[in-house]
Amino acid sequence: MEAAIARGQGKSASGAALENVTLEVIMPPTVAMIIEIETDNKMRTMMDLRLLVKTHGGSVTPTSYLFQKKGRVAFERDERNLGVDDVLDEAIEAGAEDVETDEDGSIVVWTEPSKTMAAAEALQKSLNLKVESSDILWDPNEDTKVPLESEAAVKALSEFLEAVQDNPQVQGVYANVAQGSLADDVWEDLQSRLNA
Repeated sequence: MEAAIARGQGKSASGAALENVTLEVIMPPTVAMIIEIETDNKMRTMMDLRLLVKTHGGSVTPTSYLFQKKGRVAFERDERNLGVDDVLDEAIEAGAEDVETDEDGSIVVWTEPSKTMAAAEALQKSLNLKVESSDILWDPNEDTKVPLESEAAVKALSEFLEAVQDNPQVQGVYANVAQGSLADDVWEDLQSRLNA
């Protein structure tokens, strides 16, 4: 409990300041990943994660050019069943770059990272929408996504993701993967392990 409170204050349980770091990697079969980390010991954490990457057949290399950092605000679905057309003008006015609905029919607004909170607050007030989640994340560029074709590749990626997310300093993992020929349930399981 004390460690969680300290982390919320930007400190470790020992009182050392936390530092945000990203690790960019390529994992088999040529999947680019960005791992976001918050740690009080950058050297130790990076060494641990680099070893994990190497153990799982990957390599540390720049990959951020394959992604765009974006703000994402998801709004709860309400009884009005608002669609993209109903909120588009207000969303653009609030600073949105794109508006879509997710599989639940909830409205999702994409913004520049610096405009995420302002857009969420503006749409909350103007359309009386409730924010379900608000994140700043790494969104893979559509033209660089790697389609996954084999369950063996997904199994290896899932094992790596599980090992990485066991590290308490890891805050998020983003990958440029596409469904390819995978079965829907296998694809959904992999997506549930990623932050984007």
